[in-house]
Amino acid sequence: MVAAPEYGLQVVQGRVVLVPYDPAWVTAFEVEREVLQAALQPWLRGGVEHIGSTSIPGLAAEPIIDMLAGVADFRKASAAEGALRDLGYTRAEHRPHEALHFFRPHVPVEQWWQRTHHLHLTETTSTLWRERLAFRDALRNNRDLLQQYQNLKEDLAAGHVDGEHYTAGKHDFVRRVLASVGAPLVDWRAPPASREV
Repeated sequence: MVAAPEYGLQVVQGRVVLVPYDPAWVTAFEVEREVLQAALQPWLRGGVEHIGSTSIPGLAAEPIIDMLAGVADFRKASAAEGALRDLGYTRAEHRPHEALHFFRPHVPVEQWWQRTHHLHLTETTSTLWRERLAFRDALRNNRDLLQQYQNLKEDLAAGHVDGEHYTAGKHDFVRRVLASVGAPLVDWRAPPASREV
């Protein structure tokens, strides 16, 4: 097990483990947001947002602080990589046409469960920005959706799936929620000309 106990961040080797909602996750995000806003100031436009399950009060989660930083131009924001590296972040590929993705601490990909923070730098007009905030807000504002999502997450985690299968198992639910709030999920793996909008 890996832990950052001051914020209730702990994960178990090699599989998805959900823990009950912990209000300390808000504190962990707020501390990190202050550090990131200072480091990203030259590129930041939309602030730093808490996203993912740890941002939704009452929802059990993998204890990872997911964040979204709105930048003026994500390609120019690649210059922030050095500042983020100084803070312990490592760059990884995810939706490279619209975002820069970082995580910490630095661990090999096969030790993904040791990551405690994820950060996406993306423009505030991107589909990633729209999708992540729309999904978060939909669950924050609808207890029925929150409970459905929690049940799904618990069922998937009970199957002892790895991170990739766990994420894939949530896809249809995420798509339905986003469609219901007018923010359809974009297939970011498709070539730009054929992407859903």
